[in-house]
Amino acid sequence: MALITKKIKGTEDVLPKQSYRWQFIENVMREEARIYGFKEIRTPVFEHTELFARGVGQTTDVVQKEMYTFTTKGNESVTLRPEGTAGAARAVLEHALPNEGLPIKASYFVSCYRYEKPQAGRLREFHQFGLEEYGTQSPVADAELICAAQSIFDRLRLKDLHLEINSIGCPTCRAEYHKALKAYFEQYKDQLCETCLSRLDKNPMRILDCKSPICSKIAEGAPRITEYLCDECKEHFASVQKYLDAAGINYIVNPTIVRGLDYYTKTVFEFVTDCIGAQGTVCGGGRYDGLIEELGGNHLPSLGFAMGMERLLMVMEKQGIEIPDFSECSLYIATMGEKAQEKAFELLHNIRECGETAETDVVGRGLRAQMKYADKIGAKYTLVIGDNELNEGFAEAKNMETGKKAKLPLDESFLDSFLNLQLSEETDTFSAVFGKDNSDVE
Repeated sequence: MALITKKIKGTEDVLPKQSYRWQFIENVMREEARIYGFKEIRTPVFEHTELFARGVGQTTDVVQKEMYTFTTKGNESVTLRPEGTAGAARAVLEHALPNEGLPIKASYFVSCYRYEKPQAGRLREFHQFGLEEYGTQSPVADAELICAAQSIFDRLRLKDLHLEINSIGCPTCRAEYHKALKAYFEQYKDQLCETCLSRLDKNPMRILDCKSPICSKIAEGAPRITEYLCDECKEHFASVQKYLDAAGINYIVNPTIVRGLDYYTKTVFEFVTDCIGAQGTVCGGGRYDGLIEELGGNHLPSLGFAMGMERLLMVMEKQGIEIPDFSECSLYIATMGEKAQEKAFELLHNIRECGETAETDVVGRGLRAQMKYADKIGAKYTLVIGDNELNEGFAEAKNMETGKKAKLPLDESFLDSFLNLQLSEETDTFSAVFGKDNSDVE
């Protein structure tokens, strides 16, 4: 029978046998967010289109080419979120979070949607983890945010990631920079792509981010923003570097980084790797001091970053980093007969209540097939219950790795007996490795 449909181009399924990899990374991110004082925020997957047009920027590729926008039955224009910051900023404003005290520190896990040509590391539906901080203009916050990202990468044991930083100034010094950029690119008007021609008057900095080989080559000779920074922006950028130095964070100052969204000001940064090809940016962020004002609020200096889950997984796979699977089955109980199945159900309920993963047959397999299935799912122990075991009140647990066997009572003491069995075998393993028992080990 033919399938009526398949997944949409540019999307991917995360299957049960793969999901532990995502969960492991997400748990690391949640823990680092907690350590740095960030609490989770959850926002809708779609927003009014004007939020992204104003927040992300009319001259960006995201707004001009990539958004999934549609009209509702109520004749409203709504858009699937292309990134996480604008929605978080809207929520901060709408719920008057600044009244609860500053800074506001929020983390998020979001699915995002952009209509792009699918390729490795770039999907139409993708997932991001992000940190957002509102209500501080201190360079300490910039450095702290970068340190949080670095801590996540360190805990995931990623190698060969390079931190690149830049300052793209404030509206005051950037106005002078725009004049210099416009004068430079005017010389190449006949060579620029149509999109960059439309940006020349509105926002010439966007040309620096163009992916066209011709425009990129022209942009290599363009003036650098670092030559136009005002005193305040220079001092802020120097302070960020000072705090990064104090934390022992290695970085490269790259004056070509502008980021792809219009809301950025002052500090911008990227964590980049060469191991996954062209889509090598696994984390990007910076400061966006004017975003809240752009959305209708009072001035509230802010900053944040987002890192792509799919790209992180690609990097970890490429670098051979093994992700532990903590979902292994502790015990599989194979049964013969209905009474044995009832007893198994009772025992499983008790085991699961104490947090152990345990399973039994639910599809009507024979004993041999049950044991094959137990091996397939990697059960650490197996236990067979039939009429003989029920009559004796005992069943034999087998360690599937070592082959060791132990009889366990099938009464109210079963749970304690099974947990003690696991503990005793862990002790034996410790002794085999270190040549002594672990009674004096805390």
